[in-house]
Amino acid sequence: MIIFGTKGYIYQLAILTLVCGHCGNPSAHTLRKRVTKFTLFFVPLFPFSTKYATQCTFCGAEQQITPAQAEQLQLQAAGGGQGFQDGRAGDAAQQPGQHPYQR
Repeated sequence: MIIFGTKGYIYQLAILTLVCGHCGNPSAHTLRKRVTKFTLFFVPLFPFSTKYATQCTFCGAEQQITPAQAEQLQLQAAGGGQGFQDGRAGDAAQQPGQHPYQR
């Protein structure tokens, strides 16, 4: 008998101050990476799905983002970016003079 399945992992990559696209409030957003791994006999072997999302800490709305957008937000959290201008993650442009929350 062979036992196989999947297991999910969630990694918190950064905490940023962004304007939420759902509620419109400037609030902290967590940038998360979800990785699903294939398991064989309860041992995780390799990842087969990776997804990125931001979640508003004010209203709880979650927005899926692309890996490129996640990388740009990580650079912004590290202080090396101009802000997120795509608009798909809830108008996530950082205001001048504000610094993202970091853990």
